[in-house]
Amino acid sequence: MDEAENNVLAYMTFQEQQWAKLHSTNPIERLNGEIKRRAEVVGNFPNEDAIIRLVGALLFEQNDEWTVQRSQYMTLEMRDDPLISLPAVAR
Repeated sequence: MDEAENNVLAYMTFQEQQWAKLHSTNPIERLNGEIKRRAEVVGNFPNEDAIIRLVGALLFEQNDEWTVQRSQYMTLEMRDDPLISLPAVAR
């Protein structure tokens, strides 16, 4: 437990008003639900590559949505630690 302290408390490097958003898994659960819904529509996939293409397309789509809507949720620029940051837009 002592060894995991830094990982468990990593959320504290973000601003305090963002802590509740970090505890939520809602965005991931919604993404998994969307993947499941689209996979059920297809039914049987002809091969593994078809599954990878579908999930990859959904992940690209979701990334675009999250990039555009980042101000509605959270970005790494909100961290208090200036050494840890990502570009605002994927390149």
